[in-house]
This record gives sequence, structure tokens and C-alpha cells, in this order.
Amino acid sequence: MTQAIAARDYQNLIDGRWVDAADGRTSERMSPAHDVVVGRYPAGGAEDLDRAVAAARKAFDDGPWPRVPGAERARVLIRVAEAIRADADDLAFVEALESGKPISQAFDEIKSSADLWEYAASLCRHTYGDTYNTLGPSMFGLVLREPVGVVGMITPWNFPLLIISQKLPFALAVGCTAVVKPADLTPGTTIRLARIAQDAGLPEGVLNVVTGPGRVVGNRLAEHPDVDMISFTGSTDVGRRVIDASKGNLKKVELELGGKNPQLVFADADLDAALDAVVYGVYFNMGECCNSGSRLLVQRSIADDFVARVVDRARTVPVGDPLDPLTKVGAIASEEQFDKIMDLVGVGQSEGADLLLGGDRLATDQGRFIKPTVFSGVEPTMRIAREEIFGPVLSVLTFDTPDEAARIANSTQFGLSAGVWTRDLDTAIGMSRAIRAGTIWVNTFLEGYPELPFGGYKESGIGREFGRFSIDAFTELKSVQMHLGPRTSWWMTPPAGARR
Repeated sequence: MTQAIAARDYQNLIDGRWVDAADGRTSERMSPAHDVVVGRYPAGGAEDLDRAVAAARKAFDDGPWPRVPGAERARVLIRVAEAIRADADDLAFVEALESGKPISQAFDEIKSSADLWEYAASLCRHTYGDTYNTLGPSMFGLVLREPVGVVGMITPWNFPLLIISQKLPFALAVGCTAVVKPADLTPGTTIRLARIAQDAGLPEGVLNVVTGPGRVVGNRLAEHPDVDMISFTGSTDVGRRVIDASKGNLKKVELELGGKNPQLVFADADLDAALDAVVYGVYFNMGECCNSGSRLLVQRSIADDFVARVVDRARTVPVGDPLDPLTKVGAIASEEQFDKIMDLVGVGQSEGADLLLGGDRLATDQGRFIKPTVFSGVEPTMRIAREEIFGPVLSVLTFDTPDEAARIANSTQFGLSAGVWTRDLDTAIGMSRAIRAGTIWVNTFLEGYPELPFGGYKESGIGREFGRFSIDAFTELKSVQMHLGPRTSWWMTPPAGARR
């Protein structure tokens, strides 16, 4: 541990000013690993949110940001990326304390966030419309791409800085303004990011951050008539509520939701590589990851040996203090999440799955930790094979043929991502086509690049983040038709003999 654990005090950013909640209320965050207060934040309400939206509305309608040349916007975003990198150690420390994730993983998240800001800066100068010169000699067509307006952003607690960095810089790149509502459990780095953006030269009112309970602040943001778009990351159930709340003004909605992601291991795969990726894929970030590889689909001919190796490897995964650089699995983020995980572990046992490893709480003096858990003998109809557990729990299923593997992979309501392990090109491409998911990893897992779009099929979401396609959500298309030369009159003289 490089720093002492101490509570930090934060404020909201509204219209360029750092302020407390209008009624003065605050909330505290206890470190889920250390059981001590690590942050105090404004417990904002509807009044605070309304002021933030008004500031963003004014900044978009009357302010300079939507009309600033792309090159100038790019320079601001690049300065933000540089400042994130410069402050990476402390940002990672805050994330580890608030979320319970291992400090090494938090540090990697901070670096990835900086990469997203840097990539988004390139889109400031490469956001295009279109022209049409084939409409005839008297007509010329233009398609303009314009910022959608005020964007409300609601982010979860599992990857606080990374997920706001999947949204905010891309919206800013095309000239939008924003109101951000971070998760109650982990708002620290989002507030710090707002300070960084302010110092980088972002004009007043362009970015506003309001902390507070989701049922008040988040719901008001989703329903607000002056918000043009909502970008939400979180559970599928809450995503449905966001859609319901957004109907008042039919605002645009972009959702990145849950997953029950399979890793398919075929008998011809590099089993050493697959073994490492299976264990990493399910226990990374304590399994509190929408992309978690929480289902292992393994070909029956190798299942017994491979699953035994997974259990042996999982048994050695270091669980403990997230501030220890050697820790791979940290603390569960909240008591509510801990109870949900343990409840589904019990459901798995009652449904008849075989508990091969873990399934109980790690005995510690402080915090909430769950041992790496493995179930075998899982059937596709079981709840632990269908529901997102969001914890360090692996469900193992078996298959015989590629067609059966694809059917099992597609047998949930989700379609976020999948991993395929094989040396056979036909199998790799065939599975990539057959699995209905937004990302397919072949002989790798949980890789990510700013250039490649990310999002899900089915109930895993609406729209895509990352890449040049990300600006589709944050822009509107406008067709401009320009007539050239004299126009033929509609009010023509009727032909001879016509009835008048």
C-alpha cells in the first residue's frame, strides 16, 4: 500500500462551479475491503439535477462548444488523456478503495481510459457527413452530421472511470454537452475526471456531474424533457426502467447492459492458453463484469481433464486486500451484491449442479470476499446458466458438436460477447457467425481496443460504444437539398381544352 486510507470529500460540478447538494445532504462510501469510510459525496436530488441540465442546455444552445472547430476540441480531449495518465497512480488508488478491485487491475483501467480519450480526440477531426452529386443536373444533396444535444450519462460501479470514458469523450468530440450521474458506490474517479476536464479547458456547463441516489437523480435525468439522449450502462432490469422513463420526450437511448458470456473450448484448442483465459475471464474484477466469461462450454471428449485443470488453477488464485499488488480477486462491491451472488450459489446447488470449488465466504477480519467458485454438471435451463451472477462463479456445460455449442451459447436472453478456442479455421469462423453476440474473441478473451465497436445483441443492449461507429449515437443526420438553376413552376397553365 503506497498511501494511507483516509476519507476524501467531494462536490458536484454544475455550470462550472463546485457545489454541495442544494439541501446540504451527503452520503459516505465504506471501502468494501477495509470497512472504513473512504469518500463523502453530495446526496443530490431533483433540484441539483435540474440545475445541471439547465447548465448543459444553455451550454449547448448558446455556448461555444458545439461550434468550436474540431481541432480545438481535440486539443482539450488530448489534454484530458495526458492528465489521466499523469494522475494514474492516485486514480487507481481511489478506484481500488471504492470498488474493492485489485490495484493492479484498477491501474490498467485508468490507462485504458486515457487511451479512449486519446482515440476520441481523433474523431473531433474525422466526423463526416456526405454529399450526393447524382440527383440530377438541378439538385445537389448534403448530409450533415450534427451533435444530438444534451446527453445524460448514467454509469455503474464496476468500472467507474473506464465506462464514463466509453461515453463522455465521444459525445464531447462531436460537440454535445453532458450531465453525468455516476454510481452511488464509486463516484470518486468520475468527479476527479470532471476536475481534469475543467482544467483542460472544457467550457463552463459543458460537463456537469451530480451524485445522489439513482431512484431520484438517475430517474429524473432519464425522464428530463431538456435531455436529448440517455446513455446508460448497468443491469438489463434497470435498462428497461431507463427506457420507460425516457418516453416522455422520446429521447434517444443507448444501453450497454448485462451478459452471460460463454467461452467455448474445443478439443483441438491450445488448452494451456484456454485454461488461463477461462480462469482470468471469470475471476477478473471479481466477476463483476458485464463481459465476464461466466459460462464455460467445453467439448465432452476433453471435459473431465480440462475442468479438473480449471479447478486446480482457480484454487490458486490470490484473493484478498485489493491494495496488495499480488491480489487477483478483491472484495465484492456491496452487501447487496454479495447476497445476490450467494443466493445464486445456493440456487445452483438446489438445482442439482455439482459444486467443485468455493461457494462460500472467505474468512477475513474485514470486508466481503467470496472464494473462486466452480459448478459442473450445469444444464442450459438452470438459473446459474441463464442469469447474470456478477460474481466469481463459473458454470460448466458440455457439448459434442459445433451446432450444439452454438445452440447452448445462444440459449440465454443475452448476447454481449463470447470466446471461441480452436485451431480450426472453419470452426472459428463458423462459431463467429453462429453466435449472436456483439463481440467474438477467437483464441483470446477480454481484449479491447478503442477502434473496435462494443455492444450487445438481444437484452445486452442497444447501440455501440468505441470506434468510429460510436458517434452514431451522439449525432443526428440532417439532409440538405439544394436546387440549382430555375425551378419548374407547379402552377402550370392547363392544356388546351381542359375543364377550368
